[in-house]
Formats: sequence, structure tokens, C-alpha cells
Amino acid sequence: MEMDKSLRTAIPRSVFWLVIFSFLLQVAAIGAFHQYSTRTADDHFAFGWEMGRVARSIALGQGFSNPYGDHTGPTAWEPPLYPYLMGGVFKIFGVYTYASAWGLLTINSLLAALTCIPIYLIGVKTFDKQVAIWSTGIWALLPYVWYWSIHWIWDTTFTPLILSLIFLLALNLSEPGVAKKQSWRAVLFGALWGIGALANPSMLSFLPFCGLWIWRRRSRRRMPSLAGVILSSAIFFLVLSPWLIRNYEVFGHFVFLRDDFGLQFRLGNWKGADGMLMAYLQPNLNNLEFEKFQRMGELAYAADCKRLAFEWVRENPGRFAVISLKRFFYYWNGVPKATDSRAPVDFRTSLFLAWSVLAIWGMLRALKQNRPGSGLFAGLILTYPTTYYFVFPHARYRHPIEPELLILAVFLVIEALRTGEGTERTPELSAG
Repeated sequence: MEMDKSLRTAIPRSVFWLVIFSFLLQVAAIGAFHQYSTRTADDHFAFGWEMGRVARSIALGQGFSNPYGDHTGPTAWEPPLYPYLMGGVFKIFGVYTYASAWGLLTINSLLAALTCIPIYLIGVKTFDKQVAIWSTGIWALLPYVWYWSIHWIWDTTFTPLILSLIFLLALNLSEPGVAKKQSWRAVLFGALWGIGALANPSMLSFLPFCGLWIWRRRSRRRMPSLAGVILSSAIFFLVLSPWLIRNYEVFGHFVFLRDDFGLQFRLGNWKGADGMLMAYLQPNLNNLEFEKFQRMGELAYAADCKRLAFEWVRENPGRFAVISLKRFFYYWNGVPKATDSRAPVDFRTSLFLAWSVLAIWGMLRALKQNRPGSGLFAGLILTYPTTYYFVFPHARYRHPIEPELLILAVFLVIEALRTGEGTERTPELSAG
């Protein structure tokens, strides 16, 4: 499927140079800071954590299994896409080797650099070229962005790329276009959502709003939507179906993408909960929990964790409400690095909070000016983080929406500078 001609001609050469430069700098940083030298404690568990364990099983011919090792059997503990990528790298370069770490971190760096392209296109489509090029340049050269690509062997760079492509495609689908081109866009929209769900199912919290936003925009312009909805939905489920079928065959009943919600919910909601991750309950850090995981089996263990967590919530509804508010704050402020979370503000996270404030302020200004796509920005910010308000927060859980947050923050700063210079531009009244 070729990129639309309009998109090819809209991207300046400087953006492609930024992609290349960013990628090379990140690869250089991997070597300079020895990021390929992962921790070897606990039999290399920090090399991809549960995904790394599953990838090792894939590379050793044991299938998609054993998220904590010791032959616990077939698993749906993690979504399949990144563990299979890791498994392929392990097969080529060896399990938990420096070469595999280099390969995976280089792939992460490439994905982070490629995110520059949808950032530019979203910036142009929703604001203007100045906002777009500044957003792209900051993303390409900001060390904070590199941290997630050169330090974390996880889906932390794949998800922002896919989500930004989905965001861009949603903007395109809301506009008039040639019927054949719109059909291809509907196919691509469903495929991207399916691929994204197989990498990080948390993305799906944004799907209902995204679809309704497109439908509403098209309806207001008297554009047909039913055929596109059916086509996108069919492609979405077609992409998911091999994994769903596999899960049914392995577990004997329907499992949607992954089955670890019970543990994840308990890690944030149980005795001693304070709004942060209670990592000591994880099977890799708690022998009693691991023995329970082995004895009960994966599905029964997850169901028991869910039961315990929900019992705690029913018995402590006030506490649950308080720590959920704390999780909301931590999601946007940054999680305190100290183990004692009673301090209201950790000033080491002040830059993280500043970015959040600028982005949300930019979103409100865009809504007030009725900027193109402002409603889609608002929907992403309102819906994507909701799961983490009730489970537990982490800085990397905000990273998938960082491209859009960056665009909004840059828009706000540039608008303020233009206003100060008396050169504020009249917004296009098109879109919410």
C-alpha cells in the first residue's frame, strides 16, 4: 500500500534528516552508555522481564510460554507481538546476549526516530508547519525520548509510533476524499488498531472515542460511514483472530489478548496500597506467589488475584477512591522515586509535571480556538490513561501519548510567543 502522494510531497527533507540523525544519535548512545549490558541478576530477568522469558521460550522451541520460567506452560500473560519480535532476535543473536540487546535496542531506536514522521504530519494538519517542525525536532533530539528506546527492552517505542499513525489516519478519515482512497484508509485503520492491540491492549481504551469522533465528523459533513465502519471492524478482528483462536485452543475457552489483569489490578489494590506499584507481590519477586502461580495455573492464579483485589476494594471503598486520585496525580506528575509516597510533591518530577501542564493547557486552548482535531486530542488525553488510574501508574505508561502531548505543548508555547510579538494567527474554524 503506497503512501498518499499528498503526504509524500508534504514532508520536507529536513524531517527525513531528523529521522536519520535521531536514529544515529540513539544508536551511538547505546554504545556510549553501555545500554546493551543488561543486568544479569535473577537469570537475566531484567532483560525484557516477562516478555523476555516468553521470548526465551520461543527461541528454545517451547512456544509462547513460561512468563516466569520453570516451565509453567503456555501463556497469554503478555500480548504476542513484542515477545515474538524478541524471540526472533534471540534465535538469530542468542538468548540474553549483548548482540541481542544491541539488536532490540537498535530496533527500538529506529521506531522512535520514525515517529518523527507522523508527528510532523499531525502538527501540520492540526496546527501549522512551525508547530510541526518544532515538535518533530524536539522529539528527534530530546534525551528523555531516547531513554525509552535505549534503556527499555519493551514495546515502549512501538506503541507511540502505532498510536500516532492511528491518530493521523483518524484525522484523514474525518475529511472528504476519493471513495477508493477512503476504503484503503479504512482497511489501514482497522489493521493498525489490530496490530496495536497485539502489542499493547491498553490502546483499546481510546478506540471507542476515536471511532465515534470520526463518525461524528463525517456525519456533520454528510459523508457515509457505515461501509467504512464495517470494513475497519472486519480487518481489526481479522488481524486479532489468529491470536484469539490460539488462546481458545490452548486454554479451552475465550481469552481476549492477555489474561494478567487480575495480578495487575492486585499490584495496585490490596493491603498496604498507596497508589503505587506493590512490586513485592509479583511472582518473580515473591516465592509464595510463584509457587501459587505454578500450583494453580495461569488462569486460576489471575482469577484469584482479581478476587482478592476486588474484595479489598469492596471492603475499602474510601481508600480505593483516595489512591485512585493519587494515581491520577502520579500519572501526570510522575511517580515519586522515594518508596514513601506520602510527600505531596516530588520535585524531581517537576519537568514531567511541567510537560503535562503545558500539554493540557495547549489542548484547552486548541479546543477554545476550535482547531482541527482538537476534540481528538482531548479524547486521547481523557480516555487513554483511565486504566492506570485504577491499577498503578508508571512514567512509561504516559509515553505512548507523548507525541500528541508534545505537539500540544509546542503549540501553546509558540502561540504565547506569537501573542507576545503581536503576531497571533487566526485559527481555522474547523474541527473539534
